[in-house]
Amino acid sequence: MAGDDAELSKKDGETIGANSPYYIHASDYPKQMQVNDSLTDSNYNDWVQEMRNFLFAKNKIGFVDGTIPKPIDASADYMPWMRCDAMVNGWLTTAMEKDIRSSVKYANTVAEIWADLEERFGKESAPRAYELKQTLNNTSQDSASISAYYTRMRSLWDEIQTISPIPRCTCGKCTCDLGKRLSESKEKERLYEFLMGLDNVFSTIKTQILASKPTPTPGTAYHLVSEDEQQRAISATKKPTQEAAAFQSSSNRREWGSDLTSQRNKGVAKDTKRNSSDEVEHCTFCGRSGHN
Repeated sequence: MAGDDAELSKKDGETIGANSPYYIHASDYPKQMQVNDSLTDSNYNDWVQEMRNFLFAKNKIGFVDGTIPKPIDASADYMPWMRCDAMVNGWLTTAMEKDIRSSVKYANTVAEIWADLEERFGKESAPRAYELKQTLNNTSQDSASISAYYTRMRSLWDEIQTISPIPRCTCGKCTCDLGKRLSESKEKERLYEFLMGLDNVFSTIKTQILASKPTPTPGTAYHLVSEDEQQRAISATKKPTQEAAAFQSSSNRREWGSDLTSQRNKGVAKDTKRNSSDEVEHCTFCGRSGHN
């Protein structure tokens, strides 16, 4: 019941509303797998993004980023906070590989777990950034669909952005708009990377995109190339039908010509036979050939 859910959590006799970070829904339990993949040594960026989104949706992000600190024991919020911290702890550890889970089991709060994971896996890694860049440079369409190719490129771009984010000024006093210009430069770089990996059959649409003013974004370029791919698929579907019709017409002409030739040959054979028999027929009465 909705009313029962709203009154599930209480502190000092007061109902905890659904908008409170201390609210726990009746369907929540610690051993829930809340992300698509468990945390490993190599997927922290994807994992932390999914987990952050989930915790934000559950209004529990403050427990991991430290904005909702642990209350003192005498506080009315102490027990609700402990329950929520234990719940989030279960969500985090359930979504980890066994070795990583064992390394954080002695942490006192989920904020400590979160900070430890960021310290170990979340720092900018030069070898990983180099590996991603190398993979990006070697990625090409290779006859795959435009959608599949662009998805691969987008995944690499997002991970590179996570590891090496674009620097932005936070003082609020700058007027040079450096962040915007860096962002536009990054978009152009991604556009060129996307176009360079396309198959040669898209050379015409690539030229049109590069000649466009203003320069389109990678997303816009993807839609243009995708439309060109669809037109090619439609043309390829029509071509066999046209070829089949042409083949049938050619076959009919050959058959008609063969029949005509056969008829002519038969006529020639009859004439030859008649002429041949005329030559052997001889009249014994009048002494002339051609009849008997």
